[in-house]
Amino acid sequence: MKRSTLLASFLALVFAAPLPARAPVRETRPALWKLSDADTTIYLFGTIHALPTGTHWRDKRIDTALAASRELVLEAVFGDDPLATARQLYAIGVKPGLPPLAERVAPTKRAELEALVKRSGMPPATLDKMKTWTAGILLFGHVMKDLGISSDAGVEAELRSIFAAAKKPIAGLETPAQQLGYLDSLSEDEQRIFLEGVIDDPARSKAELDAMLAAWRRGDEQAIARSFENDPEMSPMLKEVLLRRRNEAWTDWLIKRLDTPGTIFVAVGAGHLAGPDSVRAMLEKHGLKVTRVQ
Repeated sequence: MKRSTLLASFLALVFAAPLPARAPVRETRPALWKLSDADTTIYLFGTIHALPTGTHWRDKRIDTALAASRELVLEAVFGDDPLATARQLYAIGVKPGLPPLAERVAPTKRAELEALVKRSGMPPATLDKMKTWTAGILLFGHVMKDLGISSDAGVEAELRSIFAAAKKPIAGLETPAQQLGYLDSLSEDEQRIFLEGVIDDPARSKAELDAMLAAWRRGDEQAIARSFENDPEMSPMLKEVLLRRRNEAWTDWLIKRLDTPGTIFVAVGAGHLAGPDSVRAMLEKHGLKVTRVQ
């Protein structure tokens, strides 16, 4: 079993965590689209929430779009205090009467879980009190540490810096609490699939994220779509909760936003803008034209 690309991408957003540093990447041309009417322009940019340090993803077209935009809209806006997100996590993530965490994974996974819990330094009794998805979130943070991943890079971080420096507003399509709520809405069976994915081989998961990053660098929307569509770890319910349902809500938001004149820059995970259930596809079903700028 592998860690889902979508789940890993979603968690990377929650934790704002980039991939380990590597040599600078200079040939990067990620896809950029435009949705517009007579007096409104909405740039749609597909991001990878976690990037190797030194990845040069901006170019003249993207910088022109950024300069023209009076507001930045991200999936969610996280504050500067990580403890605030942690408090939200604990507020909804504890449930009495659950079986020990080890009993919530397959017997073949228990040794890997035990090793990860030991490396994390978290008391097993504390994890046992948590909902399965909550324990998965916390353990994922330690998986990132095992891979040498920090939290000081990424597309969203750079975009926030650009707009903050220009004193332009930054908004979110969702709140952090909403994002945690998506995982909280999963059935126990789905949460256990999620937890098993978190404790799986990190090298394999890293290779999957590397492949998606390569597709994003070259603006290959079809390859990005395939990585989500062909992910055997993604059950129909996980796709519904983390992808389709959110895309539908964002599509409605974008359609309404066209009623407000001006130019804005909307940046969401690249997987939300590729494939048959993407935001772009949903907009086109409403009769709106989405033009690729790059």
